[in-house]
Amino acid sequence: MRRVTFVLLALVLLAQALVGPACAQENAGTQSWYEVDAINPGLGERPDEMDLSTPQSSVESFLAAGGADDWDTAAHILDLALIPEDEQAEVGPQRAEQLFTVIDRKIVVNWFQLLDRPDALDARAASESAMAGEPRRSLLLALVEMDGRPVSLRLNRLHVEGAEPVWLFSRQSVENLPALYALYGPSRLELALPEALRQPAFWNLRWWEVIALPLVISAALGLARLTYKLMSRGLGRDRRDSGAASLLVALRPPVILTVIAFTLAFCTQHLFVFSGRIDTLLSPLVAICFVAATIWAIINVADAIIDRLVSFDGDALTPTGSGQEKKREFATKVAAIRRAMIVVVTIAGVGVILREANLMQTLGFSLLASAGAFTLVLAFAARNILTNVMASLQIALNQSARIGDKIVYDGHLCSVERIHFTYVQLREWTGKRIVVPVVDFAAEPFENWMMREPSMIGEVRLRLAHDADVSKLRERYFAALDDIDDESEAAMSDDRGVYVAGHDAFGMEVLFMVPCPDPNTAWARICDVRERMLAEAADLAQDSRPVFPAISAADAG
Repeated sequence: MRRVTFVLLALVLLAQALVGPACAQENAGTQSWYEVDAINPGLGERPDEMDLSTPQSSVESFLAAGGADDWDTAAHILDLALIPEDEQAEVGPQRAEQLFTVIDRKIVVNWFQLLDRPDALDARAASESAMAGEPRRSLLLALVEMDGRPVSLRLNRLHVEGAEPVWLFSRQSVENLPALYALYGPSRLELALPEALRQPAFWNLRWWEVIALPLVISAALGLARLTYKLMSRGLGRDRRDSGAASLLVALRPPVILTVIAFTLAFCTQHLFVFSGRIDTLLSPLVAICFVAATIWAIINVADAIIDRLVSFDGDALTPTGSGQEKKREFATKVAAIRRAMIVVVTIAGVGVILREANLMQTLGFSLLASAGAFTLVLAFAARNILTNVMASLQIALNQSARIGDKIVYDGHLCSVERIHFTYVQLREWTGKRIVVPVVDFAAEPFENWMMREPSMIGEVRLRLAHDADVSKLRERYFAALDDIDDESEAAMSDDRGVYVAGHDAFGMEVLFMVPCPDPNTAWARICDVRERMLAEAADLAQDSRPVFPAISAADAG
């Protein structure tokens, strides 16, 4: 019995030994604070009125102390563990002032992100945030660029045994403050301004910002206007199509935009360092301008080079003959490659803008982006554009319509003048332009008179009486074609013919085939044959029996 009791006791002790460390490790892994021995012992006792129990209250306390220039109090909200204890009382207030300046100049605090809970637990649906429902001991306030890399400003929850946990700015963030302050602190020009201009004005701006911002914008626009005048000298209408001049004209708009962006960037980074409310808008704007100028320059220069190498003139591509088929195919493919290049460059540019300007945080789109609503809005707005772009590429790949092709679309005889991203530009034989959405153009059937061979057969259909003499009219038809045709067109004599294609109560339908070696002159040739055959039929009607049906207008209706 004693042996059994001893064995059971040994098993219980062994189970406790195995389970105990595992439970302790699990509890340590889910602990919602960092254990430290002491918090800023070199600063002395923390003021009792300070509330550092939640991320929101800590940031509010820091901004309130900084706004009152109480840097000794603000230093208590920084984790100074990496600073020697005997230097904390001197260095702490300096770092607090530097942090307040960086926040003021580069950050717009997202109060929605700073939850007013001691454990910073996000109670939103799990689909909105990866950390939803999880207590946190570290919270990201913002990302600030330094030396080409993002540096985080974080709040950490620290706990000293026997005291309540508090939220402080992390020791890593405090360590980066001198370098961040050197980048985003007051410039020499700002420090040289009178004290009155550095006082608060309105909307958390200083008076010098209220005055300097319009001046910076005016300087950027003035330099842009000067650049336009310098690049426009000697560019008359007779020179704009020449080689160097055409490239200069193509580069003029992006260069002007680059001048504006460079002026804004130089003034806001070296002359003045504006507060976060202005910088939040100016930094993305400058990035957008630089990327847009680059995309604009690439597209314009490519267009200028392509226009000199490839002709997109419909009048030059429409004629038939040796090599014209390949010219139309080549022009259409080059136009498709250009559109594909624009799409790729634009997508790459948007990616660079989102990466460099950090739009999802700086413009307050994080909620829309996290919920997927922003993506849905963009997709809904761009669905027609994307559909048309893909349809235009489809037309270019399958060569169903090429630039210069003669087609009949929706009853209109016209030639394909241009295939753009979202529409096809057609030129009717009268000179009028028909603009058709690419999706509609690709979905509707149309006749392409130049798709394979330029030669084609036109049709002239006449309604004649039942007892009309078709044989005599056939003789005059051949005589009329002999009179119209030249030697090259006479080779198509096998395509001639007159046939009774149908009949009804009113008479018979006679089909006259019209060989057309050139689609560009086919319509005029068909009209000429129709006119001649109507005249021949009327002449036969005077000599013998009636040719045309004897029906009234009401019966015809």
